Amino acid sequence: MSVEEFQVVVEKIRPFTNYIYLHVLGEPLLHPQLDKLLTIAETAGLNINITTNGGLLERQKEMLLTHSIRQINISMHDAEENIVPEKWEDYLKSVLDFSTKAAPNTYVCLRLWNTTNESSAGFNKLCLDKIASTFTLSTELLNEKTNGNGIKLAEHIFLQRAPRFEWPDGKNEGTRTQKSCYALRDHIAILADGQVVPCCLDADANMKLGNIFVENLSEILQTSRAQDIKKGFEQRKIVEPLCATCGFMIN
Repeated sequence: MSVEEFQVVVEKIRPFTNYIYLHVLGEPLLHPQLDKLLTIAETAGLNINITTNGGLLERQKEMLLTHSIRQINISMHDAEENIVPEKWEDYLKSVLDFSTKAAPNTYVCLRLWNTTNESSAGFNKLCLDKIASTFTLSTELLNEKTNGNGIKLAEHIFLQRAPRFEWPDGKNEGTRTQKSCYALRDHIAILADGQVVPCCLDADANMKLGNIFVENLSEILQTSRAQDIKKGFEQRKIVEPLCATCGFMIN
């Protein structure tokens, strides 16, 4: 998405929200003009939230620290699959160093969303050992089961552990028929080409609701498809085939 397109998006969503989240299965720190995007969001008075795999935090650290960012979520579990084991310690050092520097002005959530993966035990132990050492905490505390924001490590820094959930797959036939979801209740997603979809997991635009570059958001949210999805979740009913393949749900 270009800077000019992002400006359009911000102007069109501003009447509806005070928050913007920079992620839809992509890596926001890869955007070559992220500095300008953050400035646009700040100027509009939006609370900025970023989800990143953390691999570029060291490179982008100084730029990120100059902006007012409400929260940064760091998906540490991604490193196990995409960074060679010899580099895990360097990765964790950069993540934890950044977290302590950002924490005075930004909430930081360290995510380990792989608790059901037996193969992740070694990686998780390394993560917990480094976190315990950095924040002078016991690994027993870090292994406790928690809900919501997770375990508080320090002021504004949290550890969130959770199982992997099933990502929606438009090629497979789902079996779920009932659940509630945040989609269209608390959030929507806007893809790089302007397509509006119900949630941040629909990166392939399987559930297109409209295009924000050519339509107003109010019109998009009132389309029959959007209303059917929203009302379905209010009644704990799945109305879209893609949602039947997704493991995310709320109580």
